[in-house]
Amino acid sequence: MASKESSILPADLMESQLSTIDLLTAMFPSPGELEIPESTTQCIEKIRNWCEDPSSTPSGIPDNISLAVCLPIEDGERTIQVNITVPLQCEDQSIDQPPPLGFSLRQPDWLSRAEMANITASIPQSDDALEVFEFVQSEANRILESKQTQVVTSETDKGPIVRVWFYFPSLSTRKKRDDMVNLAPAYSLTGFVLAGKPGVLCLEGASPDVDSYMSFIKTHSWGDIPSHQKKVSERFRETEDVQRVFAGMEEITDSLGERGGQRANRGDMQALEAWLGSKGLQEAFEKVIF
Repeated sequence: MASKESSILPADLMESQLSTIDLLTAMFPSPGELEIPESTTQCIEKIRNWCEDPSSTPSGIPDNISLAVCLPIEDGERTIQVNITVPLQCEDQSIDQPPPLGFSLRQPDWLSRAEMANITASIPQSDDALEVFEFVQSEANRILESKQTQVVTSETDKGPIVRVWFYFPSLSTRKKRDDMVNLAPAYSLTGFVLAGKPGVLCLEGASPDVDSYMSFIKTHSWGDIPSHQKKVSERFRETEDVQRVFAGMEEITDSLGERGGQRANRGDMQALEAWLGSKGLQEAFEKVIF
């Protein structure tokens, strides 16, 4: 049996969808909190004009429009993006309620695919966007707190915390970088990865864990790379009264701004210097980069 063709929502239901978008705009007024593509903005204006004068059906209205909200996480440094789909068409014109919103998540660097899948599968089936946002934030915070607790409880008998800095003339392969981030929690390590030319890896944890992690990375994650291409050097190891600065392990490549070079692979060292300086790690930058 052929499926029914969709048609634009009745004006009153379309106004309800617009009200939802207006509510989200009011809830997230700061730059970067709510992302609305230009095509979505243009479509919203067309629909708004039609709702004021629905004498003729507008053309070119898509099945739905999309926008995204970046929700802050309790540690103040991380966010998680919720993608929202707003339906504009339906098959049944006799409905008296607008079709429900759709929600999906964009995976941040600090969540594994499995953790992301668990949150996504548990998102409540709700027309209330605020309820969905609160659920996502709560679950993301719970996972982050669990990781931090695991790190603390595993440090008791492995010696003091050290902070070790590694330098790469070049670090680009996405899978290798993902491995660096995703494998670190198993070794109770925190820190960051910066890809590009040069690349930087910072690890915080017990010395045996740092050494075991690097050995595993070189042997397994980099097992398919010829030995002469595994260019990485330990530049600096902090050992005196080290306290963790980083809550987890993350890649910061895209958060430091635009990169230069023919392939946009040269990291912005001034941005890195400022970022590390804000965390009290200026001395480390000078020892690692210069």
